Amino acid sequence: MQPDASFWQGRRVFVTGHAGFKGTWLCAWLTELGAEVVGFGHAPRFTPSLVELAGFANGPVAIEGDVRDRNALVSALGAARPEIVFHLAGRPIVLDAYHDPLATFETNLMGTVHLLEAIRVTPGVRAVVIVTSDKCYREPHQACRENDPLGGDEPYAASKACAEIVVHAWRNTYLPPRAGIGIGTARAGNVIGGGDWSAHRLVPDLVRAYASGRTPVLRRPGAIRPWQHVLDALAGYLRLARALHADPMRFAGAWNFGPEPGGEWTVAEIAAAVSRRLGAGPWQTEPHPSVLEAPLQRLSIERTKKRLGWRPLLSTAEAVTWTVDGYKELLETGRATWLRDQIRRYGERLGAREPRPFSAPADFDPEVRHAATASG
Repeated sequence: MQPDASFWQGRRVFVTGHAGFKGTWLCAWLTELGAEVVGFGHAPRFTPSLVELAGFANGPVAIEGDVRDRNALVSALGAARPEIVFHLAGRPIVLDAYHDPLATFETNLMGTVHLLEAIRVTPGVRAVVIVTSDKCYREPHQACRENDPLGGDEPYAASKACAEIVVHAWRNTYLPPRAGIGIGTARAGNVIGGGDWSAHRLVPDLVRAYASGRTPVLRRPGAIRPWQHVLDALAGYLRLARALHADPMRFAGAWNFGPEPGGEWTVAEIAAAVSRRLGAGPWQTEPHPSVLEAPLQRLSIERTKKRLGWRPLLSTAEAVTWTVDGYKELLETGRATWLRDQIRRYGERLGAREPRPFSAPADFDPEVRHAATASG
């Protein structure tokens, strides 16, 4: 299950949202594997950026742009000439989407359409991983499987469900697997890891409160989410890209990435574990949360484990430990060399596992069919 460095060495890779939290970790890992990475998106929101702090000398070539600008995407992809594309750009915060739904749909939905249209006119693209969300499911209270109905009761979830629908339509109509291009969507759970400073996310909010001596406020302490470390999710994305490149007919479609059963902790349990590791005190509860959010979200990863050969490496408790240790070093030293160290340590642990081959059977239908695609 270890990413194959011989495959990635010298491979041209295009990453949208490269300067975001997850994009930074992905670009760092790809450069460690020897890929030639071009990033597209906004400049880092925090100065100095996480990549600068981590000391990666061979970071991605960065093209500043906006996925809402189709012409900019066409130009950037044409210049990069990638074989593999990772689409991570988006507006990822539920609360931001609630207050600005128009920008959310412009980015998460139309940004995805623009990327797909740019790929149509860019020769040489072989594999595309489009990152959506576990929140794209209409009924998130069950352990959602890839063929469950899509929907969304708030703008962020709806925008991600819409993105899934347009990917399916473009893959079916314009970019079919039989033409030699594999397009997959990755539906990951709640991802945590050191260096995320986004507002209105649980762990960054807890760390900021700890660093400033404030008491953190939790919106929904009892909400249950499928937590996972960023490296577990990224290992899945890399695995998916490799499979799409090798056999687009069998692996194009949607894939869930989340924890093993039992990894779905409550917000309060995550907060308690983070606080213990930081040596911080208690929190307060927001009395009347203004945003509608599902109280329970679960993912089934059985299909991904069986057919893609991926499974998470870190337990939820380990994910919290790795995350907080990164933040502590960042706060204490102002450096992020731990990011590179964690990538290498994670890779070594992956390499020690028994390899799991791709195992899609000959009669496997990769297209996920949904009984319904909207709530209401």
